[in-house]
Amino acid sequence: MTLATRLWFKASKTTSKVKISIMKKLFQPLFLLFILTAFVFSAFAQDGDDASGTFEVRLPVTVKDKKKNLVSGLTINDFVVYEDGVPQELTFFTDEKSNPPVYVGVLMDTSVSTRGKLDFSKESAKNLIYTVITTRKDQAAFMTFDHEVLLRQDFTDNLNKLKSAVDGIKKPGSQTALYDALWQFTDEKMRNQPGRRVIVVITDGKDSFSRARIEDVIDIAQRTETTIFGISTKEGFAGSVPGVDLGTDKDKSDKLLERLCEETGGEAFFEGKVIDLERAFTKISKELHNQYIITYRPENQNYDGKQRKIEVRFKNSDNEKKYKIRTKDSYRAIRDTLKQ
Repeated sequence: MTLATRLWFKASKTTSKVKISIMKKLFQPLFLLFILTAFVFSAFAQDGDDASGTFEVRLPVTVKDKKKNLVSGLTINDFVVYEDGVPQELTFFTDEKSNPPVYVGVLMDTSVSTRGKLDFSKESAKNLIYTVITTRKDQAAFMTFDHEVLLRQDFTDNLNKLKSAVDGIKKPGSQTALYDALWQFTDEKMRNQPGRRVIVVITDGKDSFSRARIEDVIDIAQRTETTIFGISTKEGFAGSVPGVDLGTDKDKSDKLLERLCEETGGEAFFEGKVIDLERAFTKISKELHNQYIITYRPENQNYDGKQRKIEVRFKNSDNEKKYKIRTKDSYRAIRDTLKQ
């Protein structure tokens, strides 16, 4: 090998070492950043899994005797909860003395069919609010629906603000977007409330304008642990509700309202007389303030999107004979963000 060749070879090796050194200096920080980023994402993913890996279901439970009187004085030891036929672990329990506040959304139908009884519906809404809300504890919000869905007063315990919102309604709209109103209010307002979530809808007819279906409303109400009560003002001042008070079959809209309430743990009231309507408000108020809240941790912790059947029963068979339990009977196992 000539001298020139040896010198060129040595220079090439030196240049390569310098290049490698420079590349190390350039890429080492990038490599460290990559490792750190991967670690952080991994940590977040693990935390997310831990946070969402365990979820619980909260059930508002109403117990009545054979005369439909509310039953108080029961404890967590009186109940057993089954999900898809499997007994579940009960994790929390409250009664009328320890229940969290009630957040009530009052949704009022202002469609064209209410034109002749708009004042009646407004008085019904105000009476309901006055009856249900315990000031300094519970809160209410007020929404109307026709061809538009309008939130007229957000959650507050200020009865004057709620009264002004109701009194501010001057004329009805056209169509009836019942399901859209229920879905929108539940999605936007109920999931962010930390207490018990209840909607009372005052309506006189069937949905005629919604994009949402009744199944959509039931699904989101169950997922957000929202109970729906229905007040039918079908006849207003007339004194009776055809197909209900007269002993004949309920029509399709009556049955849908009933289904909507029952599958979310609530109840529908078909009251034609003003005095009976006021009694319905009192029944709802007493029920909300005398419920049991049972929380359980499902044994099946998979968010598989499937519908799960719920059954709440008494441990004591004697209570099974004396009392009747009402709560929602199912939910869909899908991840949702809720305040408790």
